[in-house]
Amino acid sequence: MADAKVIPFDDDRSRARRRPSRADGEAAAVRALPGAQQSPQEPDEAGEGPAGTEAASGRGTGTDAGVEAGTRAGAVSGDGGWERRLAGGLAFLRRRITGDYEVDEFGYDEELTDQVLMSLLRPLYEKYFRVEVKGIENIPDKGGALIVANHSGTLPLDGLMMQVAVHDQHPAGRHLRLLAADLVFVLPVVNELARKAGHTLACAEDAERLLRAGEIVGVMPEGFKGIGKPFSERYKLQRFGRGGFVSTALRAGVPIVPCSIVGAEEIYPMVGNAKTLARVLGVPYVPITPTFPWLGPLGALPLPTKWTIQFGEPIPTDGYAPEAAEDPMLMFNLTDQVREQIQHTLYKLLVQRRSVFF
Repeated sequence: MADAKVIPFDDDRSRARRRPSRADGEAAAVRALPGAQQSPQEPDEAGEGPAGTEAASGRGTGTDAGVEAGTRAGAVSGDGGWERRLAGGLAFLRRRITGDYEVDEFGYDEELTDQVLMSLLRPLYEKYFRVEVKGIENIPDKGGALIVANHSGTLPLDGLMMQVAVHDQHPAGRHLRLLAADLVFVLPVVNELARKAGHTLACAEDAERLLRAGEIVGVMPEGFKGIGKPFSERYKLQRFGRGGFVSTALRAGVPIVPCSIVGAEEIYPMVGNAKTLARVLGVPYVPITPTFPWLGPLGALPLPTKWTIQFGEPIPTDGYAPEAAEDPMLMFNLTDQVREQIQHTLYKLLVQRRSVFF
């Protein structure tokens, strides 16, 4: 099986957000990988563009040609919707099997994320948690930005729902690259899925590189202290560390967008922590909830709470001098400003919501 092509951030590829035909035999992500300049798309005439390239190279024959012909026929007749989906699915599977797809140097697979991972998360987002998104316009249409959010819920579903919100609700269809804890990248299967979905290790070097490449990066500074806090402390923000995320934003010169998430705290009401078992397993905590472990696997199902995700007014950082990133007092003040803005919005959303479940 051939290996997928690794595309570095500084590769000179088009940033045009076009969606190529799934019957196209060329390897192409749904959206171009970051860090490149836009180039005009050539016309699809005889001998030019993707179709002409395939004809010249002989790749437009055989199975691919039949799939493309069937897709075009369905488009003309107007009643071949399922045929187009089938053709697109077959073309997608062919590219996965042959390795004819692209990933960036962090392992991010944009096509797999758009076509598979987002599709799996979307029912949970739309039907189960019924997420309402506010302030999506505060995320810039282009260029880097650092989204800082509260963390809760025992399992990190809040980060995944935030990723779907940015992808589906933003007018530019932007992708959120989450910074995850070390534990994520040592777990089998989870490690691979996290990399494919665009997540990377929560370190300043990776975050700054992504931000400078014009990516939207998400961070939850509370870490395990926030996600594993008891139910009695719900919606009370924990420490935001030493302000490393502020220093990263200052170095990259990107805005900080505070994000408040309401609803995740109640999906697994954590009333206890099996600390001894947690030490044996090498995990930060083993939650005890009203349903887990008493109901077995059934107790691991999250409660269907109603979520609200609000993106606040961005805090600009491009007006500071380069040496500002080394000023501990400035980092402390900006960290406190972000934390207070998130906390204030959480209280406001809690007052406004009618019910935990509706």
